[in-house]
Amino acid sequence: MQHQLSCEQVSALLSFYVENKLSPKLSKCIWEHIQNCPVCKQKYLELANMLHKFIEIEAEEIENPYVTKQYEDFKLNLSAYVDNELDDLENIKIKKIAISNPLARRDLENIYSYKRLLHSAFEKTKNEFKADFSKPVLNQLHHEIFDKKPVLKFAATFAALITIAVSGIIYILYF
Repeated sequence: MQHQLSCEQVSALLSFYVENKLSPKLSKCIWEHIQNCPVCKQKYLELANMLHKFIEIEAEEIENPYVTKQYEDFKLNLSAYVDNELDDLENIKIKKIAISNPLARRDLENIYSYKRLLHSAFEKTKNEFKADFSKPVLNQLHHEIFDKKPVLKFAATFAALITIAVSGIIYILYF
């Protein structure tokens, strides 16, 4: 070997060596030094063991302190809360959880964002779709039914008027 590394150099590079972040040539020099120096070999083994334990801890699922029974109840009632389907006591519980729990607050903000997005998409589609099919339907009814019998003409007219009235009421209530 042409380049001998000192213990100080190996100690400075040891963490990079353990994480395999050195060039192959430099890694080989450190490996050779570790094989010949018991002090550096001990440092290497301790550092490698510590890194291995850290990786094990990191791999384990660390429990989130905000995932609680309250948060689980919050998720179950979130849709009903947004749709105003809960009583006053349940609404207050949901608000308290949303204030105190960052996960719940994020979920609530996300669901309101989705609701706004859906509403704006519906409004855009509704405004783009202005076709009125009632006149062609009524004309077809007139030609097929009205010309045949007067009783059917009266019944069809009455049914058409009721349908238009109900449609108008629904339109007024929901739009």
